Amino acid sequence: MALFAFLGYRAFHEPNDVAKETVFLVPPGQGLIRTARLLNEQGLISNRDIFRLGVMIEGQERNLKAGEFLIPANLSMQGIMEILVKGEVIQHSLTIPEGWTSYQIVEYLCELFRLEGDIEALPPEGSLLPETYKYTLGTSREELISRMTRDHIALVDSLWDQRQPDLPIKTKEEAIILASIVERETALPQERPHIAGVFVNRLKRGMRLQSDPTIIYGIDRKGFLDRGLRRSEIDDKNNPYNTYQNDGLPPTAIAHPGRASIEAVLDPMQTDDLYFVADGTGGHVFAKTLEEHLKNVANWRKIEAATN
Repeated sequence: MALFAFLGYRAFHEPNDVAKETVFLVPPGQGLIRTARLLNEQGLISNRDIFRLGVMIEGQERNLKAGEFLIPANLSMQGIMEILVKGEVIQHSLTIPEGWTSYQIVEYLCELFRLEGDIEALPPEGSLLPETYKYTLGTSREELISRMTRDHIALVDSLWDQRQPDLPIKTKEEAIILASIVERETALPQERPHIAGVFVNRLKRGMRLQSDPTIIYGIDRKGFLDRGLRRSEIDDKNNPYNTYQNDGLPPTAIAHPGRASIEAVLDPMQTDDLYFVADGTGGHVFAKTLEEHLKNVANWRKIEAATN
């Protein structure tokens, strides 16, 4: 200790000559000796013995945390020790887009190498909240799924009590099913309440929803086709998700809706519209009558023909 006090004190507190930030990993269970050696091998400290003795003199040898740490440029050994003791590990983030299916979410999580563990089964469709999530190296995939589930439940519970009266939706599950359809019908935030209003009107009148995305989900649980729907698929009565052939809502959600689509379903736009069709610009044109709707469909067919 006397030798350290004479030769090492200054070195322990001097900035290093590393000119850029460096990521340093401390695996769980790694001790001070190995940590000092790895810091030295990465050039973050000039002497592993001085670092080790300095940490011991500070009484921190048992307080170094595991994790992935960002070491700033020109940091002293003491500064590095303080970072490892505080345990302020690097926070990564991931974003689950609104309207992704369970298959897409699981596939994405399995591709992230900083996460650990397997996902035993696909989460129920519509049970996760699309959002940006923070995580650290070694976080389990199942823990992230659990967090998305908890956030979804908390959001739905908070919005449910604020819903409009007399909606043709009796349960939270039904609200999520309809919200997932709204989510997949439009990518335009301003359209969601309007489309929700159309579907609410149709449900109140006993009209079928006639939503293409529900048929697609019944064909492929990934929720996407690389082609248009065939007439035989629209006429298929054996597809339980076919809302052209079946009354009411499909058996489950067809994707994971975000906050805006859930809000739109629980507080839909007041409208007399019963129909909508694509307008060629990424949005939709709405109609109150079948006659008006058929004219809009004819216009859309012309746009399709001109672009193919």
